Amino acid sequence: MISRWVRENAQRYLLRDAQARVARAHGRTPPPVRGSFFWRRIFVPICRLAPWPVRRRVMAAMPGSHREHWPKPTTPAGPAI
Repeated sequence: MISRWVRENAQRYLLRDAQARVARAHGRTPPPVRGSFFWRRIFVPICRLAPWPVRRRVMAAMPGSHREHWPKPTTPAGPAI
């Protein structure tokens, strides 16, 4: 599905950006820059500048694993042993 593809690409490029920032902060060589111009030069900077409430709304609007909820705990039916 398209939403899964978008989520996977977003995660990949945000992770690469975070790795590069940590590497630069520690005086290391960042990982090689590869990938789409859109994801690296448009999506990542906009995502980093967007306030958290906006990012949260966008994530909630996208279908995906972050919308799945844990099942409600069941009540025990008798002794555990």
